[in-house]
Amino acid sequence: MNPLSISIILLLYLTSLSVVSRAGLLPHKVQVLIYNDLAKGTDFIVHCKSKDDDLDVRHIAYGNYFQFNFRPNYFGRTLFFCSMQWNGTMHWFDIYVQARDEVICDRCVWKVGTEGPCLLAYYTTCYKWRSQTHFN
Repeated sequence: MNPLSISIILLLYLTSLSVVSRAGLLPHKVQVLIYNDLAKGTDFIVHCKSKDDDLDVRHIAYGNYFQFNFRPNYFGRTLFFCSMQWNGTMHWFDIYVQARDEVICDRCVWKVGTEGPCLLAYYTTCYKWRSQTHFN
């Protein structure tokens, strides 16, 4: 294939992406915020991952938050999971499950407490920590 053909194909591909995006056919961006709502003076370490992305380890002071943004999978399979550690204990939770969360929130605000994380959306839903981990 000659360079002109490759350029034309690339131009057509980029144009089609632009049209698809403007037509609203790509999934909307999601924002996840994870607030430290533990006891005053208690910090925690959070480490979030997906199949494709490692968001690195973050230190979150009481009353502060960690935020990340992404575009969900077109096929509905996006999953982000996090480990959270404080006072010598470690907990895990699936912080974004597309099948669970996409109809509830575009801006998913989580408050992390000792019993588990609570999602603040149209209503508040609290969850227990997972007993198994994706990190093994």
